[in-house]
Amino acid sequence: MKNNWKKLVVAGLTMVLALSVPVSAMAEEKPAAQAPKAAGTADLAPSARSAILMDEGSGTIIYEKNSHVKLPPASITKVMTMLLIMEAIDQGRIKLTDKVPTSEYAASMGGSQIFLEPGEQMTVDEMLKGIAMASGNDASVAMAEKIAGTESAFVDMMNKRAEELGLKNTHFANCNGLPATDHYSSAHDIAVMSRELLKHNEITKYTGVYQDYLRKSSEKPFWLVNTNKLVRFYTGADGLKTGFTNEAKFCLTATAHRDNLRVIAVVMGEPNTKTRNAEVSQMLDYSFAQYMNHTIFKKGEAMGSVKIEKGMLPELPLTAKHSYSVLLKKGSSVKDIRYELRIDPLKAPVKINAPIGKLIVFQGDQVLTEFAVDAPTSVDRAGWWTLFKRSMGSLFG
Repeated sequence: MKNNWKKLVVAGLTMVLALSVPVSAMAEEKPAAQAPKAAGTADLAPSARSAILMDEGSGTIIYEKNSHVKLPPASITKVMTMLLIMEAIDQGRIKLTDKVPTSEYAASMGGSQIFLEPGEQMTVDEMLKGIAMASGNDASVAMAEKIAGTESAFVDMMNKRAEELGLKNTHFANCNGLPATDHYSSAHDIAVMSRELLKHNEITKYTGVYQDYLRKSSEKPFWLVNTNKLVRFYTGADGLKTGFTNEAKFCLTATAHRDNLRVIAVVMGEPNTKTRNAEVSQMLDYSFAQYMNHTIFKKGEAMGSVKIEKGMLPELPLTAKHSYSVLLKKGSSVKDIRYELRIDPLKAPVKINAPIGKLIVFQGDQVLTEFAVDAPTSVDRAGWWTLFKRSMGSLFG
């Protein structure tokens, strides 16, 4: 047995588990912790109206500047649009091969577009390319209509999802970021929704590509060039979304991955693309130079099971949906990193995504971060006959 032991409190009982025992990735984080800062940290984005630098793994904030100020997000709006598309795919409501028709309304969108014609059809896969790479306003509306029937209904979904994510300074009026009354977000909220989008690993297959084609086999192939030039010029960059309007100025939510660390950098209100890209690059450089990521649990790891009183399932298995990690200064010792998984007493019925406890990660006696733990599935209450057989089996067993 290993010498490093962890305490797991389940249903009010303390159990001792070895370090190798994984934890559930049903855990959703509490508001992000603040990273340990280096002395005399400079302003990493002096020209931005607001900015934030966040560790994708833990949600820890490395740097921020006016990060909760409400500002027009321009086409960064499409981060939420892409999130709802990816979730619809995961839920089986749409498939990448589904054909998406273009309405007169969708085709009428101005600004950045892939020049969809009324009645033209593209697959969900092609529409995603048009949104992620070319920031297609027309493609965004076509996808909104595909998923919700109307853009208005889709915008309602966007605002509901923003509320679920705890975004306090975000409200959407459309799905593409064209200037509109009562349409705003903040650097912090954009980082949170970007982090949620990155849980869908497939998205970087779209946001991380520098160039591609639409209608390649047609008489009029359309060459796509990613509006985010960092995916070509910054090592490890593979997303996420640019934005510009006269009101919003130049905005960007960028992500890059090196070694075991992925970070998200958001700037809003930059004066031009050159300054925007330079300051985001500086933010990314700082994070990779100063910090490292220590993985606590890997995607797919199982923690065992939690007993459910009077449930159709007597025990509920918990499995990691994605990796969980903590952000540390480079050179930090990881020997005193420990965790406690505290699960509330469970009694059927249990609803999927219902809060059932929390995961707390410590370094020594200091809390590094906390993750809320949700039920991975619903468990109905067992009938009397099932409970009788179970009790008899236990008795004679």
